Amino acid sequence: MVAGDFYPIALPVLNGNEKKYVMDCVDTTWISSNGAYIEKFEHLFAAFCQTKHAIAVSNGTTALHLTLLAHGVGPGDEVIVPTFTFVATANAVAYCGATPVFVDSEPETWNIDPRAIEAKITPRTKGIIPVHLYGHPADMDPILDIAQKHGLFVIEDAAEALGAKYKGRMVGSIAHSATFSLFGNKIITTGEGGVVTTDDDQFAARIRQLKGQGIDPRRKYWFPVIGYNYRMTNIQAAIGCGQMENIAWHIERRLSAASEYVKHLEGVDSLLLPTEKEWAKNVFWMFSVVLKDGTEKQRDEVMSRMRERGIETRPFFYPMHILPPFKHLQQPDEFPVANRIAATGLNVPSHGALQTGDIAYICEQLKEILAGL
Repeated sequence: MVAGDFYPIALPVLNGNEKKYVMDCVDTTWISSNGAYIEKFEHLFAAFCQTKHAIAVSNGTTALHLTLLAHGVGPGDEVIVPTFTFVATANAVAYCGATPVFVDSEPETWNIDPRAIEAKITPRTKGIIPVHLYGHPADMDPILDIAQKHGLFVIEDAAEALGAKYKGRMVGSIAHSATFSLFGNKIITTGEGGVVTTDDDQFAARIRQLKGQGIDPRRKYWFPVIGYNYRMTNIQAAIGCGQMENIAWHIERRLSAASEYVKHLEGVDSLLLPTEKEWAKNVFWMFSVVLKDGTEKQRDEVMSRMRERGIETRPFFYPMHILPPFKHLQQPDEFPVANRIAATGLNVPSHGALQTGDIAYICEQLKEILAGL
């Protein structure tokens, strides 16, 4: 890329054996949800996350849905989630007939605030889903302590944070179970796809049964439970194998891009840059900034002007508590941190194909626009 090009917010990089493995699927005709690449991909993913099991599924949302079902979530239950996250986290709770209960964000990491969780627990609460937002892990120890105290499960939503670490531990290995997304804009991709990780043998078997229409693993075409067709294809897994073989490179490229962004933007008084707590390894899935004293209108103006200069940006997620399906559940003024961050935050191009010159150009344009506000 050079100045004058269009700079997309995300771009998958397929620079390994992805094509070779996909053509092997085509040549052997193993293109559906059976095939050697699925098992190989699961082994590679589990080994990287330092978990006993990794179960490949059709996408990150179905990974969440399956995991909630396997934890027994159903109508009348409540599950605590951050209000500042992608909608899939709350949607998956609703798929089960349960109610998502929202919690505000920490001002520095933008993740769920552990100090605000306990006040939201009721007799109907079944579990907590912390999200490792934009690549920075949530503060898991106090969340796990609260869960143990109240007999709740914890699911890590690690969709955006493959390779991030919390106190030296890989995300995906910290709670009882975790979910990942492998959409085309993630650190590695299978196009569409997701993964559930766990060390629990029985739980893993339950996920495998539910993702395959509920079939009895010992009796062909016998379905003792209602299940779903949430399987990953062998072609998707083949792409995933090529990606996982280069996982260190993919993560290094995100870290390198983040370092370049910090170098160019650190002295800009009008911006808050992403943090990395002393106990965390942030993989910077997205490099995200907040207008320090800005407004939503100013944020949108910055994005519009960046687009005019060929640079795609994206706003932060809308908090769940203001979305039409969920806004009746809680009062908006309960979430001052999430409200502020969501209204004034934006993501800049974040992917492995960016070069140092690209980032320098993007930052130059952003600083020029901010100076003119």
